[in-house]
Amino acid sequence: MASHPALADAEPGVFWLEQPGRPARRPALESSTSADLVVVGGGYSGLWTALLAKERSPDRDVLLLEGGRIGWAASGRNGGFCAASLTHGEANGRARWPGEYDTLHRLGRENLDEIERAVQRYGISCDFQRTGELAVATAPHQVEWLREGAGAGRFLDRDEVRAELNSPTYLAGVLDTETALVDPARLAWGLADAAESLGVRIAEGTRVTGLAKDGAGMRVDTAGGHSVRARQVALGTNAFPALLRRVSLHTVPVYDYVLMTEPLSAAQLSSIGWRSRAGVGDSANQFHYYRLTEDNRILWGGYDAVYYFGRRVNPLRDQRPETFHRLAGQFFETFPQLEGLRFSHRWGGAIDTCTRFSAFFGTAMGGRVAYALGYTGLGVGATRFGARVMLDLLEGRRTEATDTEMVRTRPLPFPPEPLAYAGIQLTRWSLARADEREGRRNLWLRSLDRLGLGFDS
Repeated sequence: MASHPALADAEPGVFWLEQPGRPARRPALESSTSADLVVVGGGYSGLWTALLAKERSPDRDVLLLEGGRIGWAASGRNGGFCAASLTHGEANGRARWPGEYDTLHRLGRENLDEIERAVQRYGISCDFQRTGELAVATAPHQVEWLREGAGAGRFLDRDEVRAELNSPTYLAGVLDTETALVDPARLAWGLADAAESLGVRIAEGTRVTGLAKDGAGMRVDTAGGHSVRARQVALGTNAFPALLRRVSLHTVPVYDYVLMTEPLSAAQLSSIGWRSRAGVGDSANQFHYYRLTEDNRILWGGYDAVYYFGRRVNPLRDQRPETFHRLAGQFFETFPQLEGLRFSHRWGGAIDTCTRFSAFFGTAMGGRVAYALGYTGLGVGATRFGARVMLDLLEGRRTEATDTEMVRTRPLPFPPEPLAYAGIQLTRWSLARADEREGRRNLWLRSLDRLGLGFDS
């Protein structure tokens, strides 16, 4: 397949991670040691856990181990949508936890407020802006979906939504106020700096290979041959293996792909409007998400969510030319007035998903190990809540969060291969067919819905 001409100069790298200001690599663990709490993973989940642990107990010795570099995986590759939702949207939350959705919604709003306060308190320069998010309908059947699901958001008819952001594909929209936008890599780097300022030790390039009980505590083994004796362990491994057999089938890695444009000129930006600078998502099952950056580039991602056979995360999968070509074509269908704009970067990366499409939590090893996994693309905000839950569980605290059914229950696992691959591919095909058939779901999707496994973006 010939590549779209707008991709001719696109660099195969992550825009966020390649911008100036990336901190120098921290040293790897150089010898065996001990700690009160070992945090595994240097993305948002691990960083928030380490930071909150020290805020709660300043004398607690916290060591964070990261196999690569801080924020290099999903936390530094995403679109920077920091949503209040803990449940992957209202529809998913109400369907799964109708009796406690209002509580979860409030906890999510409070969590977003706490993220903003932490950004301000620690002086994290991550372009945090509470712009809100604009959901748009691009097919007639989606208009009523948006109207019915508007909730506290403001419904916009065709003229109103195009006055907000001018695309000939828009038929309606809903603008909510419960999403912020951030520079995702700078948020991760800033959280690491904040954690270190409180005394957290961070070792990069230190891959954890195993966990084992060690007397009243745990032993954490690393690929470098060193081990850490710890009283407790928190796992923030996202799409990577969780080191616990009991959750090995509960998540799968799904690859998401993204394009970044060159900066828009003043005339180009004027041609589309976008005065609120809200993040945008369309309403198809195979959906796009997009937003403006601080220097007026457009990040454009989504549509293809690709699962590869075998559940493995492989850096060779970060580039997928056929998806980039498709995304570029769809970009100019949405904004034909930007024809001639070029893309500067193209990249992909794995997120973890589970069968309920929002995070799940638990403990293992006699309560000495806690985990939070399955964020399904909404981890920028929800990981702070997950960190709080992990610490509550490790400390034996009964809190409003730990009392929720959402925290107390786990999703159904995915089947082993080859059934997982076959089922996921059938689901993707069926969702694409539903988009083509005015949202009508086939027998396979209706069966998943009855089992509580259905998903419609």
